[in-house]
Amino acid sequence: MELKVINHSHHPLPEYATPLSAGLDLRANLSAPVTLQPLGRALIPTGLFIALPPGFEAQVRPRSGLALKKGIGVLNSPGTIDADYRGEIGVILVNLSDEPFVVQDGERIAQMVVARHERVEWTAVDELDETERGAGGFGHTGK
Repeated sequence: MELKVINHSHHPLPEYATPLSAGLDLRANLSAPVTLQPLGRALIPTGLFIALPPGFEAQVRPRSGLALKKGIGVLNSPGTIDADYRGEIGVILVNLSDEPFVVQDGERIAQMVVARHERVEWTAVDELDETERGAGGFGHTGK
């Protein structure tokens, strides 16, 4: 799929790390490092602006290495970029560790997955069809 992009950063366009990667790595576009204190959060700019086609969204997700090794996540994960949004892509990073974390310019901070989605039209009904699961929720199947 072709995606229109404006790159106001001083970094190359996002790339897939491997041929079968689902997510494109997003980089911080900073004039100075940003320190995230424990439990702190910050909106990190990328310098990227995109135009998604109708019926698509871009999901901003954490990088597993940052999450495991440093306790850094994306606060509203996955963050959604709608097809009609034309502003700069920003990533809300959160530091869930007990040590400060410094975000450096050019650092890979998140990944972006472009996905097709459907729009729904509601149909109000009085009851739903029965299933084996029924209303069983969180943990209903045991261990």
